[in-house]
Formats: sequence, C-alpha cells, structure tokens
Amino acid sequence: MQYIQLGNSELKVSRICMGCMGFGDAQNGQHSWTLDEGRSREIIKRGLELGVNFFDTAIAYQSGTSEQYLGRAVRDFARREDVVIATKFLPRTNEEIAAGVTGQRHIEQMANTSLKNLGLDYIDLYIYHMWDYETPLYDIMEGLNRLVKAGKVRYIGISNCFAYQLAKANALAEKEGFAKFVSIQGHYNLIFREEEREMAKLCAEDNIAMTPYSALAGGRLSKHPGESSKRLEEDSYAKFKYDATAEQDAAIIQRVAALAEKRGVSMTEISLAWLLTKVAAPVVGATKLHHIEGAARAAELTLSPEECAYLEELYVPHKLVGVMAQNTPAAAKQQHVWSTGNQKMEKV
Repeated sequence: MQYIQLGNSELKVSRICMGCMGFGDAQNGQHSWTLDEGRSREIIKRGLELGVNFFDTAIAYQSGTSEQYLGRAVRDFARREDVVIATKFLPRTNEEIAAGVTGQRHIEQMANTSLKNLGLDYIDLYIYHMWDYETPLYDIMEGLNRLVKAGKVRYIGISNCFAYQLAKANALAEKEGFAKFVSIQGHYNLIFREEEREMAKLCAEDNIAMTPYSALAGGRLSKHPGESSKRLEEDSYAKFKYDATAEQDAAIIQRVAALAEKRGVSMTEISLAWLLTKVAAPVVGATKLHHIEGAARAAELTLSPEECAYLEELYVPHKLVGVMAQNTPAAAKQQHVWSTGNQKMEKV
C-alpha cells in the first residue's frame, strides 16, 4: 500500500480510503443492502491487513450503526494512533432551526454523538457532509474550530460543495484564524468527471486533498455488462444518479473492460488506478472481501498517459446528480436523502 500526506494536514493516509456506507443495520437506515456487523468486521480487518489505514463513515449511515461497527472493529483490530477515522455531520434540521439551536451547538451535538457511536476520544477528519444554506457560514466554521481547539477533532473536511463554496469557507477561516478545510469529498469517477471543471484546479493550487466518493459509480465501473449484485439491484439512489446516462456511460465502461482484459487485471483496478492519477485517496466502498483486495491492488497499478487518454476520450458533460443536484438555496428546505434516523443526539 502507498501512503500520502492529506493536503495541508499532518495525516498520513493510505491511497485507498475504505468507505463504510455499506456497513450498518440494513433494517435501520436508507439502504437495504448494507452488511451486518460480522461481515463488516471481516472486511475492515482485511483492509487493515492490506495496509488501509483511512476509513470514512458518517452519522447518517444507517442511523449511526456504521460508525458503531467501524469503531468497535478499529478498537479490536488496530491501535488508535495507526488509523485515520473520518466521519461527517449533517445540516441543521428544520426542527432545530425552529427551536433556536445554533449552528455551533448543532455541530457539537453531532460530534459528541459520533464520538459516542465510534467509542473514540477524537475524530481525525470531521467532514461537513453537505452545504447548509440555513445556517450562517461563520457559525459553521466557528463551531468546527471550537471542536479542533477542544481536541475532539484534529482536522476538518467538506463534502458535496462547489469550488466557490470551499474557497469562500477557507477564506473566512483564514480571516478569522479558524481551522481550514484540508480535504474535499466530491462525486468523481470515470463516468462522472464534473469535478475537473473548477474543483480540481482549486485543490491543486491550495493543496486541498481530493478524496472522492462513488469512485466506482456504485459498482458500475467494476462489472461487465450483464453482471449484477445486491447493491446494483437495490440501490435506488445510485440508480437515480446513473441510470439516465447509462447509454453514454456504457462506452466508457466497455473501454475499462477492454483495458482490464489487455492488462490482465480487474475492472476495479483499472478504474481506481485512473482515479489515483487525479486524487489523493478515493473512498472505495467494500461489501465483499475481493472488493477491498482489488482496491488495494489498484494502488500498485500504473497506467500510461496513453491508457488514461483512452479511458477519458469518450466522456461528455453530465448534469449534476445526487446531493449536488440539491445544492441550491431553493432545495435547502426539502427533504434530503440523508438523516440521523432514530438516533438521540448527545446534548451539550
């Protein structure tokens, strides 16, 4: 496994980040295809054996049970100082806004709940899951800075934002002496490359680490046409993101398959090896042992410039989908895909 410094932080992370959205109680959250604790632990343990030290979860994943599974596994299989744990918090709810809960208090409650779920004393990377149009940016950045100063969080990151939003947030942080975002977790893979327009350029200039999600497009970039899985069949949100462009994306997926056959490797390895030429550490979900094993092999695979060009050639612009399609003031009050489910927030 290869390792990299995460942006402007002192965190040294594996080039593959294990995404933990697939871990959690399948009866208690958005997804019906997630793994129980026993199978989740097997995959986490295998990742650690392969050199993965970077794990990404969220308070919203299966009502906090993803955090709970990850925390227990890490405590059992690794030393705390050897792993980098990232988790995420959600915007204030309409109920919190009506009750006068400030952005600062909301963030502290979310962090305390995540720390309890994880069973840890601190979070290495605390990520702003999606832009909150209903809360002043100052309150968000001050709330996060308080967590850093209190030692509950080492560094902060952001997810699902536009480049101008990240630049605006870090400019405010610099002006006020607050902690700045060191990473961005956006939607980026071979069949969805809109992050290359502005975000990738900003990150290159400011040394902000890109740790994209949907690195394999919900499995579409790892399977031959006709292959299926429980997730492909049941993940309605991924279908919402990719079905509309399936025809134009198929030509790129076919090139991934052709290059994988030519190189004698898996489609997973080709897709991730390409992404690793663009970003610090993609977030790769794993619901089977061979998923994380293929991801680990990808970190050792080098593609030539000609091979990268071959994979990129057929891409055409895509409309924003998923959480980013809701990144507007008008959509701020609408129900979003993620929630904290039935968790009770730790009071402050």
